[in-house]
Amino acid sequence: MAASISVIVPVYNSAGYLHTCLEHLRRSSLTDYECIVVDDGSTDTSADVARQFGVTVLSTDKRRGPAFARNLGAKSSHGDILFFIDADVCVAANTLDRVSANFEQDADLAAVMGSYDDEPDSQDFLSLYKNLMHCYVHHNSKREACTFWSGCGAIRKTVFLEASGFDESYDRPAIEDIELGYRLKAAGKKLALDTTMLVRHLKRWSFFGLVKTDILDRGIPWTELILRDRHLPNDLNLQLSQRVSVALVFLLIGVAGFTALYEGRSFVLALLTLLFLFLAQFGVESTWKSQPKAVIGTLVLVSSIVYLAYQNNSRWLIPPVLLAYALLFIRHRYAFISARRRKITGFFCGGYLLFVMLFVLVYLPHHPLVFLCYLMLSVIILLNTQFYVFLAGRTGRLLALAAIPFHLLFHFYNGISFMIGVVRHVFRRVFSTRPKSIPASQDP
Repeated sequence: MAASISVIVPVYNSAGYLHTCLEHLRRSSLTDYECIVVDDGSTDTSADVARQFGVTVLSTDKRRGPAFARNLGAKSSHGDILFFIDADVCVAANTLDRVSANFEQDADLAAVMGSYDDEPDSQDFLSLYKNLMHCYVHHNSKREACTFWSGCGAIRKTVFLEASGFDESYDRPAIEDIELGYRLKAAGKKLALDTTMLVRHLKRWSFFGLVKTDILDRGIPWTELILRDRHLPNDLNLQLSQRVSVALVFLLIGVAGFTALYEGRSFVLALLTLLFLFLAQFGVESTWKSQPKAVIGTLVLVSSIVYLAYQNNSRWLIPPVLLAYALLFIRHRYAFISARRRKITGFFCGGYLLFVMLFVLVYLPHHPLVFLCYLMLSVIILLNTQFYVFLAGRTGRLLALAAIPFHLLFHFYNGISFMIGVVRHVFRRVFSTRPKSIPASQDP
């Protein structure tokens, strides 16, 4: 007899996403399941949306965080298997079938997590980049998992209760699922990753939202967790190639900074121009309405290039650079008539973009430090080539090119997160082990 499944969905002010989530859940090929939506103190109509679908609706009364909400849902559930999903994901028709099959085929399996698919709902560049990165990481990780993921993860209820569920000290979305996975792994439980157990992510990312989440909600607490458990698996975002990339990015920034001081405006001009060309495809799809900060950033970057070009007597550099941006802008706005035309314009724009980049590279000052910068950048790109090829296959080569600066930034702030996490961990250990002073009145 197949184990019964309870689907648990925590929600906070996500009525629109929740409606789509529950609509897709209702279309599942497996229909015998329980669904519990836990409203985590929402001030919108999330709870009303859930009731429209006839599911069980619980409330935390005030915002307590997804860890508390999921634990509340688990305690009220009746299923043998707890399947956790986020309110901003959509299951595929066979996702619940895959959940059931995993536990039926392996009696020793304690928990299994799935993955985002490669067709994110939001088609803007940042959302494609972030969601496809998550998909790529999971699809290139080990089948024997080292942790757990509550965005699409299932666990036997007996195992979940035995582990006391999620750590409720995480009172906002963070790494409560990873922390649970680490405890399960330490207890000798069998965890698995099933890349055929898919969900689609609906979230639209903003630049600052992405950076904030990666640093404050993931990077820093994950570092503290690694140091607490003294466990650094060579898997997921912690693979050796990623750690080497972080170190190389910091070396690259250091060498580039020293080279800028040594070579002056000519090197800075070339560096900003290359950055502008890399980000041009991202820039042309940004508007004042969708990404106002990106538009401002693009204007500042263009102004800096024009100013430095005039100051450095390199005005001839401005026309080919601005023409590259103009070509991409025209292609983005007006070349969607047919797939054939988009392919032709993409080939032409990509070729011109690479030509201008090579032109700028030749223009770089001929100094050993410059070549060292170029060498380190090349090594970082080579280490992550498979990811860029994966992006190119799903978004096109131009968007994959635009992802490189964001990926370098990702490695950079991962390093910053690690350093902050180490300091916080040491600080807490020092102050938690420091003996308390004896009040004067109690001195012998």
